[in-house]
Amino acid sequence: MIQFAVTTKNGEWTVFRDAKPIAQGMSRSEAVKLAEELAYEAEETGADVELLIQDYTGELKARYSGG
Repeated sequence: MIQFAVTTKNGEWTVFRDAKPIAQGMSRSEAVKLAEELAYEAEETGADVELLIQDYTGELKARYSGG
């Protein structure tokens, strides 16, 4: 399973893949868009994907796909 996550710290949004940062210093909308695009590409290869997105209140919302 591949995991993508979008989280914030001090107002700066970061995209992670399998707990490693791959893009930083983005707006939330840019980070979410990138993570969704990467998740879609991974799904197209048949991989199972988990997408975690932090909302403005700090809560993480998860979405899963089947490969």
